[in-house]
Amino acid sequence: MTGQKQPTTIGELPGGEPQTDALTPVAVTRLTWALFVASLGGTVGQALGWWTSLPSVGPFAIDGLTLLLWAVVTFFAGIVNSYSRRYMAGSHGIERFFGRTFGFTLVVMVLAAADHALLFAAAWLAMGLVMADLIGHVRGWPQAQSAARFARRYFLASSALLAVSIAVLWWETGATTVAGFAAAGESLPATTAFAVSGTLVLAAMIQSALLPFHGWLLGSMTAPTPASALMHAGFVNAGGILLLRFSPVVTAEPSVMLAIVLVGAVSALGGKLLKSVQTDVKRRLGCSTVGQMGFMIMQAGLGFFGAAITHLILHGFYKAYKFLSAGSRVERTSPTADSDDGALGPGGVAVTLLSAIAGGAVFAAVTGKGTGFDSGALLLLIVVLTTLHAARTSLSQTALSASVRIAAVPLVFLPAIALYGAAYRAVGAVLRDVPLVTAPAELTVGHAVVAAAFLLAYFAIETGAYRRSRRLYVALLNATRPPSATLLTATEDYNEY
Repeated sequence: MTGQKQPTTIGELPGGEPQTDALTPVAVTRLTWALFVASLGGTVGQALGWWTSLPSVGPFAIDGLTLLLWAVVTFFAGIVNSYSRRYMAGSHGIERFFGRTFGFTLVVMVLAAADHALLFAAAWLAMGLVMADLIGHVRGWPQAQSAARFARRYFLASSALLAVSIAVLWWETGATTVAGFAAAGESLPATTAFAVSGTLVLAAMIQSALLPFHGWLLGSMTAPTPASALMHAGFVNAGGILLLRFSPVVTAEPSVMLAIVLVGAVSALGGKLLKSVQTDVKRRLGCSTVGQMGFMIMQAGLGFFGAAITHLILHGFYKAYKFLSAGSRVERTSPTADSDDGALGPGGVAVTLLSAIAGGAVFAAVTGKGTGFDSGALLLLIVVLTTLHAARTSLSQTALSASVRIAAVPLVFLPAIALYGAAYRAVGAVLRDVPLVTAPAELTVGHAVVAAAFLLAYFAIETGAYRRSRRLYVALLNATRPPSATLLTATEDYNEY
């Protein structure tokens, strides 16, 4: 931004002291990678059927989801810790930062293995408190402390809703474990099932920053970039994990599942709209996370919890990379009269549509989903729209010639869809001992209405028709404005921290 060349090696600190690598960052990073290797081995063994049964010890019960989450969270934590050893070098509180990231990793591992209801609730609460502390890592930065307090209130509300759900299930079923609740899910009275499912969905919405609970996520930009990567690649995924753990309870009421689809659709479209009015990199990524969590929750609402888990894993890889490379994307630019309007032309439109349809066909062939008259058809629709958007975005780029772009789209995206389908099948193999991973619902009028409204809104966004409304633009700006206490009034404040 200033035109000055910055050194790429670590030299002396501002006080003249030589730069050294503290013991805690080194130990935490190496231990995290060791945990990843062990977790990956267990996950591969589960996928290949090496384990006839997995152990249950006291309040813990290990299953395929546990092993998968252990591998995912330790991988992301390992990447973040390795990156942070340089990024946080010389920062005040570096050992506290690494202590928090390792504590977050351990808490998520406990949550993934927790079977006793009290332990599960305690881990859920601890996860939120540790993340809030990472958001407010810089102790002397008032905006960071305000953001941490703001996020902490959301996380406490989510924990309270989960506690209410567990208390009601405990009272109704007499069970004290998550497995016990799942076993009794179908026998719950309709009113109880509806109430418990509603509080569980609200808890998941808050933790995954779905609309209208996205404020804490957009207000958390004061967190160090590695903490943001851990948050967007791991923490926000907790909503989908919660719904899978309690899937026998949530799926007991079809109206609740339809409501989950609606909630996910609103967030998927809302996140896309909110992103369109952002001007800085991290907020655009934050709004993107809101939209992607909406798609993930939609898949859960359709009864494809395995697809939701696959989505959150792949999204985690993508978003961790985008946050950790966000610094390279920072630049100050001004609109130009000759800016590309993204027009594709007839050939580009034809290639985009054909690629989307072919992508859906590949997904259906690989996974077998979407071939019947059930909610799988809507899952297939999500895949088609995702391929459509990706193909359209790629064709709109001008770095390559039009012929190269048109030829590359089917050659790149169709294999990518096949890989996604293969990943979905692999996740299903790992989760084979989880009580309820797939529960497709019969299509209803409600599904048709939601799908039709989603398609209309989606194409209004894709074609840019929404840009004609100034009122909508102002509403979107207001919806993405976090509390004023979390905002910087002068960018020079960054220099002090």
